[in-house]
Amino acid sequence: MTADSARRTGIALTERQRIAWLRLIRSDNVGPVTFRDLINHFGSAEAALAMLPELSQRGGATRAVRIATEEDALRELETAQRFGARFLGIGEPDYPPALRQIDAAPPLLAVKGNLRAGTRPAIGIVGSRNASISGAKFAAMIARDCGRAGYTVISGLARGIDTAAHRASLETGTVAAMAGGLDQPYPPENLGLLDEIWNGNGLAISEMPFGWEPRARDFPRRNRLIAGVGLGLIVVEAATRSGSLITARLAGEFGRLVFAVPGSPLDPRCEGTNGLLKDGAMIVTKPDDVIEALAPLSQFDLFSIPQAQEPGPGEDESKPLLPPPDDSERSRIIDALGPTPVEIDDIIRHTELSASSVYLVLLELDIAGRLHRHPGGLVSLAMPD
Repeated sequence: MTADSARRTGIALTERQRIAWLRLIRSDNVGPVTFRDLINHFGSAEAALAMLPELSQRGGATRAVRIATEEDALRELETAQRFGARFLGIGEPDYPPALRQIDAAPPLLAVKGNLRAGTRPAIGIVGSRNASISGAKFAAMIARDCGRAGYTVISGLARGIDTAAHRASLETGTVAAMAGGLDQPYPPENLGLLDEIWNGNGLAISEMPFGWEPRARDFPRRNRLIAGVGLGLIVVEAATRSGSLITARLAGEFGRLVFAVPGSPLDPRCEGTNGLLKDGAMIVTKPDDVIEALAPLSQFDLFSIPQAQEPGPGEDESKPLLPPPDDSERSRIIDALGPTPVEIDDIIRHTELSASSVYLVLLELDIAGRLHRHPGGLVSLAMPD
């Protein structure tokens, strides 16, 4: 495999679509799954935006839903342009192909740097912020050799292992996944590294708005990007409770290969990685362990895999809309929900209503802020405080 083996396919968003997509994803109670379901149901982001007030009202909202205005979207697009960044839609050619495959892939990514780095096959490398010298050296060696083998290295720009992996792959290509906006790097001491990344052969990506300062709950979101962009994930030094283990869990859920570097049982930084090995992660003692395991996966054309229910630039604005469920049907669906997460297929079977009716009522509840979405496509009713 060479660095030139990836090919770009897809359809570019029109500027009108890009503005509508940005407005929709920035509106209240619209996350990636809700965004996808809205476009699947209404045919386009513009049509979905027009329906948000009605959906919120039908869902029982106690206050009006905040909808991002066109001025808001244009302001953010202008900020991105001044910053030297742009927004990529999920169906566009430069969107990271492996990330398209995951549940709840971001419909829009803010990106800055060499877009080529995001379209090549990638490997994630994460680990302890308080890394040992040997751990940092090993992470750098793995990153350097994987880069020479044609892989982009993706990590989270954190101290320690992340920093070592990024620095070792600056020449071959690296992607920094950020928890805040592109203009809010964390930690601040890695701003110089970030400059080297996006002014060289690397790329920075974020799904958060410009100006967004990262909070604790934003880092698992960032970890999802690392797990989704890579074909596999290497964990080098991780404590039993760490963000690296969250990333490893997500990588496993996405069907990625999970690798772990064994460490001393006496070092708390290695408890998590040794635990991953006990749970079936692939052991890594040299770069070839990773390169050989990834080789079969990197031969697949990720662009050619059909994307189930993925919002794409080819929106169908002429899509006929079915009438909404009546009050009795809506009540049956809401009564079937509770605080315990359930599968949507179980709701359909239990209520004996059509899938379209169930999905529409779930959208109503979601926009009204009355629905919780859980990993694996499960949903539950938000209980009043």
